[in-house]
Amino acid sequence: MTTVDETAYEYRTARPEDAEAIEALDGSFTTSTVFQVAVADDGFTFREVPVDPPLTKVFPEEESDGGDEDGADGKESGSRTVVAVGAGGELAGFTAVSYSPWNGRLTIEDIEVAPGHRGRGVGRALMGHAVAFARECGAGHVWLEVTNINAPAIHAYQRMGFAFCGLDTALYEGTASEGEKAIYMSMPCP
Repeated sequence: MTTVDETAYEYRTARPEDAEAIEALDGSFTTSTVFQVAVADDGFTFREVPVDPPLTKVFPEEESDGGDEDGADGKESGSRTVVAVGAGGELAGFTAVSYSPWNGRLTIEDIEVAPGHRGRGVGRALMGHAVAFARECGAGHVWLEVTNINAPAIHAYQRMGFAFCGLDTALYEGTASEGEKAIYMSMPCP
């Protein structure tokens, strides 16, 4: 059990009975700044700009295939989901990761912290579990994708050691996130 801000959290590999709570977790966010993306022939730049009124992003519900691709510890498929459970048994957050041996990359597929648990170190602890799994797998780096409007997450990732490494201006075309840009961030796995 890990205690953060006098709140006890248990971090463990997700179990089948966690699936419903993971699906129901509120990943929405509100931000007063976004990262504006400028693309040129020789590269791209990011500039943080204020938005007024603050922007609130609510993610649409996704269809689940209901499958469980992980083995008991997630190693069989090179993936793992770790959950943070609060003292009252509620899901405080989770991270789902996958490892690709061909390029030595651990990808953060998803990381979410419930609104009532944000700012308490839960995201950092979940990322720590992802990095530990990356080391177990022999990964050389950890990689993730984040929308340019999620400035709170971008700042958190930067504090954790991630740096900008790429951009996809078309990833969200034809989705509810159309107009947003996919920013890729990575960090070495020591």
